[in-house]
Amino acid sequence: LLYDQLFDLARAAGVPAHYEIISAYRSQESNDKMSAKPGSGVSKKSLHMQGRAIDVRLRNFSTARLRDLALAAKRGGVGYYERSDFVHLDTGRFRTWIG
Repeated sequence: LLYDQLFDLARAAGVPAHYEIISAYRSQESNDKMSAKPGSGVSKKSLHMQGRAIDVRLRNFSTARLRDLALAAKRGGVGYYERSDFVHLDTGRFRTWIG
């Protein structure tokens, strides 16, 4: 399902599906370390640990526009991290946030 989302978003963007992966699968240990940092915004029950979440950039396409396409699709969680310039996508329930 996650790969389907990525493919469909690139098609909607009209560009090849050449993604830069910022973060994908995380072990419990890795996620625990990340979520323990104050203000990290990392969920203790992150879908990254189930292989159901990915943080990406789409080559030659703005992350703000990628976020907008993902929001319009309403196919899972969409987090936008403007300062770090990436979009979080997951296969959970539809929700959105700014990191």
